[in-house]
Amino acid sequence: MTATKTDAPVAPAGRGKQPAAGEPAGPARSERVSALVQQHGALAVLVVVSLVASFSFDSFATGDNVGNMATSSAFLAIVALGMTFVIITGGIDLSVGSLFALGGVLAAWGSRHGTLVALLLPLVVCGAVGVVNGLLVARSRLAPFIVTLAAMLGARGLMLALTDEGAETYLIGKGSFLAELGQGTTFGLGNPVWITLALFAAGAVVLRRTRFGQHVYAVGGNEDAAALMGAPVARTKILVYTLSGVLAGLAGALNAAWLASGVTILGNGMELEAISAVVIGGTLLTGGLGYVSGSLVGVLLLKVIQNVINQIGSLDSSYQQVVSGAFLAVVVVAQTWLGRRRQLM
Repeated sequence: MTATKTDAPVAPAGRGKQPAAGEPAGPARSERVSALVQQHGALAVLVVVSLVASFSFDSFATGDNVGNMATSSAFLAIVALGMTFVIITGGIDLSVGSLFALGGVLAAWGSRHGTLVALLLPLVVCGAVGVVNGLLVARSRLAPFIVTLAAMLGARGLMLALTDEGAETYLIGKGSFLAELGQGTTFGLGNPVWITLALFAAGAVVLRRTRFGQHVYAVGGNEDAAALMGAPVARTKILVYTLSGVLAGLAGALNAAWLASGVTILGNGMELEAISAVVIGGTLLTGGLGYVSGSLVGVLLLKVIQNVINQIGSLDSSYQQVVSGAFLAVVVVAQTWLGRRRQLM
């Protein structure tokens, strides 16, 4: 049987159908508004909160405060970048907090043997954990929650073993290239900020302009349909978990360079912060839809809220978790409502 060709244009994916002649354009317009709110809602909230804080607190918009917020946001943002790829495929990675701490300890320990070892060691070890996570999820078809929970406990245990239950802290020598990488500035911003921006730019290109990015969306949208279309489902899952592990290790190494030591108590709860930032940025927990830029905005929004609470002074830092949790609940409810609304159109 020979397929016949047609000259009818194919509607671009994700833009919805065009209304026929005589039909009201209301549904299509509502669909675009819903998509716009989902993609840029967090950015609008970030702008509003930042403007209110700037007028309310004299020290909020100062160069030092903005620089400190940007640098402290960089490490969580790198972790959230990897988490974005994982969640878009419909998965979850609970091991990133422990890998962040392990990466910092490995970088500080490796700094005694040179900068190259200090940078490569956390990437290789944390990336290997990501490969194992991906293999168990993709090949053995185990639940990502259970697999990455086991990896979280294992990575935390390995980190404690390396530091004698946290009693030993490895230091990074002052003046070394690694210390300069974490503590130095370029054009007024910390080097970790520029590294983060470069990673997000690369991540956006990969997710939107490459075949691998198309596979990530396809696997998250409908895994069975992706397999029928020839997408390498298992390989895609392995790659996103590997990427998540590598980025968590890199974030830990940069944080250790910034602090000049491998602090063992860091990373607790970071996986939940990263998930919150990604979801607040517009990525669906069910997979198939997400934005790298939205994850960055989500991280900044969480850090701005934390900074505002610190500026108030009379509120305990635990209120930041309360506000973040409440905001996350609102975002998830809004995503569910918008998703159902778009399905009915």
